[in-house]
Formats: sequence, C-alpha cells, structure tokens
Amino acid sequence: MEPLHLPSGVQALPLLPQKRAFPLLLWPGCIVKKPSSPPSRSGDISLKEGLEALVRAYRLQGKLNEVTVVSSWERVMGKAVALKTQEVYVNQGRLFVRLTSAPLKHELVMAKTRVAELINAEVGETVIKEVIFL
Repeated sequence: MEPLHLPSGVQALPLLPQKRAFPLLLWPGCIVKKPSSPPSRSGDISLKEGLEALVRAYRLQGKLNEVTVVSSWERVMGKAVALKTQEVYVNQGRLFVRLTSAPLKHELVMAKTRVAELINAEVGETVIKEVIFL
C-alpha cells in the first residue's frame, strides 16, 4: 500500500481504532469541535425499569413466570416432596408433575387446588390454572 500524500498545510490526525476507519484530515483554518457533553440524565431510567420494559417489549413475562414456577417447586412443596418428584414442567397454564411415589401422588391429587394456590402465591400472579400429577 502506498503512503498517503497530503497537500501542503494539511495535517492527518492519527487513527483511533474504535472510532473511525479513516484518518481525520484537518485543512488550514478548519475548526474541530470537542465532542458534545453526554446527554442530560433527566431522561435516564433505572436498570430495573429498563429490564421490565425489555421483558414487556419482547413479551417474555409468561415464560419467566413458568420458569419461576418450575424453579420454586422444591421451595414451595418442601424437600420431602422434591425428592419424590421426577419431573416438573408447565404447558399452557397447566403444571405437570411426575412423581415416583403413588401414595404421595394420591395425597397431592386430593390437595391439587391448594398446590396451585401455593405456586401462584410464590410467583405473585395466576400462572397455574390446573395441576396434573403424572
């Protein structure tokens, strides 16, 4: 690559790798302004508000609630029930739970509305409409 030949009186400022791909040429009498100050902070929002806006924009709240339900199963139902639980998943507002103990399954089938209430209380809104024990 051949060197850059500039007219007399023209200066080339060094390249800034992150800023621009070509050198900035300064012609005689040219005024270079300093970068403007950062925008005022009056329009800034908190990180929490920004994340909430992002979740709303991408409509992720439903999936986040479902993940919260699955992850909170042990905390809500207790260690004993969690040890007998083989699989937990949510599909279309229904919580599916596969248990390894038939007596425990029978007990929980009798209290399935209470289980749904406990899970929804943990999430903070109605996510589970029905609990199905497999």
